Amino acid sequence: MVKLNKIYTRTGDDGTTGLVDGSRVAKTDPRMAAIGDVDEANSAIGVAIAALEQDDTAAALTRIQNDLFDLGADLATPGEDFAPSEMTLRIIAGQVARLEREIDAMNSGMPPLTSFILPGGTAAAAAIHVARATVRRAERTAVAAAHAVPLNPLTLSYLNRLSDYLFVAARFVNQNAGGDVLWVPGASR
Repeated sequence: MVKLNKIYTRTGDDGTTGLVDGSRVAKTDPRMAAIGDVDEANSAIGVAIAALEQDDTAAALTRIQNDLFDLGADLATPGEDFAPSEMTLRIIAGQVARLEREIDAMNSGMPPLTSFILPGGTAAAAAIHVARATVRRAERTAVAAAHAVPLNPLTLSYLNRLSDYLFVAARFVNQNAGGDVLWVPGASR
């Protein structure tokens, strides 16, 4: 599907970039800001994977990285027909539902929250929290882009659910390492 023989093309030197349909937009276009923030979120997930043991959580995050490439392609495809096809990648409801099932599975073995938690714990959990915060920014940027251009609504649902997933995944990783780091209101007064 993708073949890159040459990394630089010089076509973006004028401050524009190409979309899937061949049209060009400014690199400052809201759609491109969303794509960039999704790319950054994907990179943050890669850092989290590197901090994890090669286990089920790392495998799930690797699958999510692939989903985020699909999501970036979805964002880069103009139009108002959000149905996937052989030539058009679109986020589908099943991808959102899978995140929900995995959230529920991870959450089922953890105690309910009794306090807000601090984004820390193990190095892996802290990296997952950074990824979560980065996904939240990508979601905000995508919502802003959706006010300017038509975007697949399921991209927004996926990003929203992904930040929830990453929150629970960080708790899940910390569960076997002493638990959550709890916020103590006013503790440093």
